[in-house]
Amino acid sequence: MSVGLVVATLLCTASALWLSSRVYEQREAEQRRQDILTAARRSALNFTSLDHRRYDRDSANVLKGATGDFKKEFAAQTEELTELVARNKSVSEGQVLDAGIVRSDERSARVLVVADSKVTNTAAPHGEARTYRLQLDLVHEGGRWLTSAVEFVG
Repeated sequence: MSVGLVVATLLCTASALWLSSRVYEQREAEQRRQDILTAARRSALNFTSLDHRRYDRDSANVLKGATGDFKKEFAAQTEELTELVARNKSVSEGQVLDAGIVRSDERSARVLVVADSKVTNTAAPHGEARTYRLQLDLVHEGGRWLTSAVEFVG
């Protein structure tokens, strides 16, 4: 076997290994991106879909996808919100229209979400349309993407 053939074989093998590692990294990054968007959409939908008849379950869904300061703040307001939602017979049916990642890495992400909601309550018994623009900060904890902050923007 000639030296040239050995060198060519080694170069082809090295190139194939490098290309396969790049493909793996790209697939991993795309999966992370999809996981972030799925978590942000779910969090925004839970946050904009609350019903006085099942508020305990709805608020628990928000808390399941939350962490950090956002979880603490939402949990601290749950009792007051439960009373307010029940008194006003509030129903909010959310729908996520779009979501996009502003920035992300392996541990954190910022996502902008646009959501609509039809809100009915004692003041608006026939319903009122609302549009929300939310900025969600997410962190990767325990193998899951969790919302650590929610801010209304624009």
